[in-house]
Amino acid sequence: MTGSQEAARRRARTRLLQKYLINPPSKLLTTLGLLRGHIILETTGRRSGKRRRTVLGAQRAGSVLWVVAEQGRHAGYVRNLISQPRVRVRVDGRWHDARATVLDQDDVDARLASFEDQKHVAMVRRFGTSLLTVSIELDGH
Repeated sequence: MTGSQEAARRRARTRLLQKYLINPPSKLLTTLGLLRGHIILETTGRRSGKRRRTVLGAQRAGSVLWVVAEQGRHAGYVRNLISQPRVRVRVDGRWHDARATVLDQDDVDARLASFEDQKHVAMVRRFGTSLLTVSIELDGH
């Protein structure tokens, strides 16, 4: 099996684990404002045009939220925000309009080192196959 085939298998296993086991309770806790260091990102489906919500670990620095996408450009929310960078994000129990940008040249290791939640960082490193930094700049902050 080639490296790319193994990475695709890992992505598929991770997607199932997150979709059915990790994300449902995480989304509820984040919506209630009980899961620190996490946000809900709402993108517009690139094909369907429907709202898509994803819970993500994030590090806030002023008006910018930093996210490291575990699956890089393979992640649906990353493909959606590339197509439509205007997003909404739920932070600390409130929705904010924002603009998301993929940063291909960002040093992912340095970015992860800046995150306060080291448990989240360990999970990103364990399950990630092609790490990629995304910045989300909140409007009006």
